[in-house]
Amino acid sequence: MEFFEVLRKRRSVRRFQERPVPRKLVEKLLEAAFLSPSSFNKRPWHFIVVDDREKLLALSMAKLGASGLATAPVAIVVTADESRSDVWVEDASIAAEHIQLAAFDLGLSSFWVQIRNRMHDDKKTAEQYVRELLGIPENYRVLCIIGVGYPAEKKPPHGDEVFEWEKVSHNLFGEPWK
Repeated sequence: MEFFEVLRKRRSVRRFQERPVPRKLVEKLLEAAFLSPSSFNKRPWHFIVVDDREKLLALSMAKLGASGLATAPVAIVVTADESRSDVWVEDASIAAEHIQLAAFDLGLSSFWVQIRNRMHDDKKTAEQYVRELLGIPENYRVLCIIGVGYPAEKKPPHGDEVFEWEKVSHNLFGEPWK
């Protein structure tokens, strides 16, 4: 598939078929993450592949909006060692996006569950919840969870309405791009 076709057709999917994702495909997703750029090539990320049904159900309760993880056959928790890089958020975000693009290219669907700066409940952050559930060391921060699987829903590709040219300036902020 052509790259721009992937960008137009990839949509977040939160309902998945009850069909396991083969290990070989999960490894391809991880390869895509490893190929992502990072600041000064520090590669601070660490990925946790979760395919245990009970853990997936528990992850689906990490925060409001994570319930789709309950039907995902696999999730990849994207973490990074903040002691290795002060731009771990950016590095981990690029890796997470590579995972999502690769998933679509491989015939899978995915969605991003934001964990950093989100709450599990009134007393605990979503990050603390995930850290405790998966035994993540304190120097690793949890950015997001990518739910992956074979889609149980179909969404139309993005149309030209997503091109917000008014949000592009030329040389100076507010100068129209023509």
